[in-house]
Amino acid sequence: MALIATGSFSGRVFRVTFLMLAVSLTIPLLGAMVLLDSPIDPQPLSFKEPPRLLGVLQPNTKLRQVERLFENQLIGPESIANIGDVMFSGTADGRVIKFENGEVDTIAQFGSGPCKTRDDEPTCGRPLGIRAGPNGTLFVADAYKGLFEVNPWKREVTLLLSSDTPIEGRKMSFVNDLTITRDGRKIYFTDSSSKWQRRDYLLLVMEGTDDGRLLEYDTETKEVKVLLDQLRFPNGVQLSPAEDFILVAETTMARIRRFYVSGLMKGGADLFVENLPGFPDNIRPSSSGGYWVCMATIRSTPGFSVLDFLSERPSIKRMIFKLFSQEMVMKFLPWYSLVLELSDSGAFWRSLHDPDGQAAIYVSEVHEHDRHLYLGSFKAPFLGRLSLQSV
Repeated sequence: MALIATGSFSGRVFRVTFLMLAVSLTIPLLGAMVLLDSPIDPQPLSFKEPPRLLGVLQPNTKLRQVERLFENQLIGPESIANIGDVMFSGTADGRVIKFENGEVDTIAQFGSGPCKTRDDEPTCGRPLGIRAGPNGTLFVADAYKGLFEVNPWKREVTLLLSSDTPIEGRKMSFVNDLTITRDGRKIYFTDSSSKWQRRDYLLLVMEGTDDGRLLEYDTETKEVKVLLDQLRFPNGVQLSPAEDFILVAETTMARIRRFYVSGLMKGGADLFVENLPGFPDNIRPSSSGGYWVCMATIRSTPGFSVLDFLSERPSIKRMIFKLFSQEMVMKFLPWYSLVLELSDSGAFWRSLHDPDGQAAIYVSEVHEHDRHLYLGSFKAPFLGRLSLQSV
């Protein structure tokens, strides 16, 4: 009987202790939920059910064949361009770099150090979209600094348009990607948000802010025009081969918009493709006459899509960002790398996958050159390369 009484007493002590611990944790948690401000004010967004990964979207492991170039000599080569056989990119530490003869060489930097953390980005700069111009120079979009022209041979830097310049009364907080006409006169570029900077891109996605724009910069007249407004995270851009329209990845909405710059539809816009299996990043031409599009993260997971679920539940998103940092939330997003090749009409042609995102990390762009695919990434410590024949 004494043993039974002792066991009963111990059980009561355990239950009381557990209850007190639960209360001690719950009360601060509820207090935080009520008293803390959320950094975002999301609105409900509605999506169609994500396309199933079947047919040309069938999962494979083609991205796992990636060859890692210049590993641990750089980090985050977001976008890639080439002049002849010399490759260029912009990195997470604010540099514009050149790959030549097996070496990595810094040719420009728009900001100043230190460049070690996300909080350093506004002063350090973050080169994103990069393109080769017609006269042997590079055009670069820096998320914090604006549009630049870089002569990589003389290492000369020219500021074309500062991010501090208001466009129709609004600042540019997140200059992202750019595409240029063959004669180099016009640059079409995206400003992803007037509110959020690049370092807060996850808050931009989760809030669903619709203050992004597609803009045109004339290198001769220096004039800037707003072509499309009220976009939700406009990201990668690509001018068509005939230069009659521009494709714009609208990341938050999992779709690609098309804006016509010439012809009968000039000034009009429509959807090029919607309900993508992921959230699109950069767009680049493919040698097949279509377009390579990278998914920043996928929507489709077996039976459940986390981001689609949250899109219709703004109160849950507010609570999440009251309690957790962006870095913590990122850990819960699917590590799945996906690249699509779209036809010139927006149909799915083929897909390249790395289901666990370990070999091809956070792929942001595919740049096709000399029968190879070069993979940009906003976090990887290497430049990726795949043989086109292998995919």
